[in-house]
Amino acid sequence: MPIIIAKPRQTNRLFDSRLLQLLIMGSLLLFGVAYRDFSLQAPQIVLTFSAGMISQAVFLRLFKQPQANFLSCLISCLGLCLLLRSNHLWVHPLMACLMISSKFLIRPSGRHLFNPANLGVILGISLCPNTWITSGQWGADLSTALWLIAGGFLVARNAYRLDITAYFLGFYSLIFISIRILYYGYDVSVYLHQFQNGTLLLFAFFMISDPMTSPQHKLGRLIHALLVASIAYFWQYYLYWHQGIIWGLFIATFLVPFWNKILPAPVYQWNSRHA
Repeated sequence: MPIIIAKPRQTNRLFDSRLLQLLIMGSLLLFGVAYRDFSLQAPQIVLTFSAGMISQAVFLRLFKQPQANFLSCLISCLGLCLLLRSNHLWVHPLMACLMISSKFLIRPSGRHLFNPANLGVILGISLCPNTWITSGQWGADLSTALWLIAGGFLVARNAYRLDITAYFLGFYSLIFISIRILYYGYDVSVYLHQFQNGTLLLFAFFMISDPMTSPQHKLGRLIHALLVASIAYFWQYYLYWHQGIIWGLFIATFLVPFWNKILPAPVYQWNSRHA
């Protein structure tokens, strides 16, 4: 099936949406390191970005691709630093190398399959000792949640992927309220606390909304969001395993090429030439 390239819209973005995403995610990282207990050392951050940038440069040269800008690589490294924690200095740079490598080596239908930060986190917590995700690192105060929502709204809207963020939060809310609140009788405050969680909001606005790895068709994105929300809830509250939303996206990602095949739509293109 031929790949359909989207024609530029008349109301084109004035700048690459990744610049806005870098600004917001970078400020979140600085805020977290300065005011939250991120348990993240400066050498880990430096090594993560160094390993990610070098890996991208090497693969671009190896596959004889034109030298692209490194905005997507920087965003992936930021996502890894925001989510992954380890007692070892080598874990973050190793995961940065692996997640960037996946963009060039795992490409069904000519496009990379996994959200790099999601893959890096999954590999880190699965393969490396003393490595984890701390969901409570953001706290649960309303001010942090509002900042994440406001910043994430701008990024997802500018990338034309606000719909999948809304679908995911809507489905996850519906499942949570129907089962935890209405069926089991938990207090509504449990729901409010859950949705002030910084990791959940970071995931909804900056990870599942990735236009390069989410389904291209609107219906595909709706199905994808429902699947991620369902897997996440089952993983977290029936299997009692941690990080349901991260695993939910990872598992559901394997079906994205299928949704793109049966629901063809224009392929998303960044403003810049290469992602």
